[in-house]
Amino acid sequence: MAAKIKKGDNVVVLTGKDKGRTGQVLQVLPTENRVVVQGVNMVQRHTRPTQADPQGGIKHKEASLHLSNVAIVDANGKATRVGFKVEGDKKVRFAKSTGDVI
Repeated sequence: MAAKIKKGDNVVVLTGKDKGRTGQVLQVLPTENRVVVQGVNMVQRHTRPTQADPQGGIKHKEASLHLSNVAIVDANGKATRVGFKVEGDKKVRFAKSTGDVI
C-alpha cells in the first residue's frame, strides 16, 4: 500500500501535548505506524559520556508520534486527508480538502 505521509511532508499534530503544532516529517517508521516530526514531541535523553560524546549529559530529541495523530497540511495551512488518483500513467497523492496534488 502506498504511504499517505512521506518524509519531507509538512504535517500538523491533531492530538496530544503538541496539538496544533506543525513541522516537517524527518522519518517514517511504517512497520510501527509512527512518524518523527521536526521540533514536535521533544523528550530528554540522559546520556553517559562516550568517546564520540565526551560531555554526555541531557540531550533533547524528537520522539515518534502515531500516524493517526498527524495530518498533512494543505495549501491553506489546514489539516487534510490524503487520497490517491491516477494522472496519466502515474499514481499521485492529493489533498481531499482542496483537490491539489501533493
